[in-house]
Amino acid sequence: MSQPVPPSPEAGDARPSLARTVAPLVASLVADAQALRLRVSRGPRDVRIVDAGIEVDGGLEAGRRIAEICLGGLGRVALVPGGRFSPWDSLVSVSTCDPVLACLGSQYAGWSLAAGDFFALGSGPGRAIAAVETLFGELAYRDRGGEVALVLETSVPPPAEVVDEIAARCAVAPSDITLILTPTSSLAGAVQIVARVLEVALHKAHALHFPLEHIVDGIGSAPVCPPSPDFLTAMGRTNDAVLYGGDVQLFVRGPAEAARDLAQRLPSLASRDYGRPFAEIFAGYDNDFYKVDPLLFSPARVTVSAIDHGVSFTAGGFDPILISRSFGG
Repeated sequence: MSQPVPPSPEAGDARPSLARTVAPLVASLVADAQALRLRVSRGPRDVRIVDAGIEVDGGLEAGRRIAEICLGGLGRVALVPGGRFSPWDSLVSVSTCDPVLACLGSQYAGWSLAAGDFFALGSGPGRAIAAVETLFGELAYRDRGGEVALVLETSVPPPAEVVDEIAARCAVAPSDITLILTPTSSLAGAVQIVARVLEVALHKAHALHFPLEHIVDGIGSAPVCPPSPDFLTAMGRTNDAVLYGGDVQLFVRGPAEAARDLAQRLPSLASRDYGRPFAEIFAGYDNDFYKVDPLLFSPARVTVSAIDHGVSFTAGGFDPILISRSFGG
């Protein structure tokens, strides 16, 4: 039985259209491709491909701007000085005026795209147009738009079958789709993954059944990790940056006790798999991502501020020794 279609912004929803808010960012990325060391081309079915690290270098600024595209134009990403993990003192800082829609409705890599030997997780505002995930029913949101933007964590271009699926799900022509390809081992890929530090907090809060409508605002940061040409090393470092170096503050409404409980349960420290570099954890589960405790994927330290009561609760903590071990320092 088909699921009911959530209301679209055009159907009276007061929330913004992600397709509209992100459009200027995508146009700017394409216009500045040469300066950002990106390559724009046409792929299967005339889909627009933005290579951010496969055959070109890309870079930190490209990753920062791609992360803002992942947030659907509803967030700000900055590279800022830190001081928590010398010599890894540069941080990716993320904030958004609409954390639930920006992080869960757009940035979360929840759309599985596969054909033959190709597999990638799609993130970005195009997810809200396709709305194939049950999450959009829970968010009661579905977008409409004539242009679709998705970010794929992949080191190979997608085949025509994947383009066809995206076009069909989003009801657009393939030529109106922009696919931004960010290999995990690239500079841009590393930045846009680490920029998910706030998103993983939102995702875990959702998994813990905290009412999403009570989350008013949020900000997060995590260290910029060095890339690696080895995929498993690169994946491990991007995860460790968040699990052992990520810092998030959520501003919530509701009872102070609920805020305290969320703070205690949200950090990665609450997971049974906490305490080793992610690459080691992953290898210990025979490289099966789905065997890893899902509660591990959360920031190292979390502060939850109950804005109705003027109190805040902090739990978790950083592990600079493990960060240095993971990053190669």
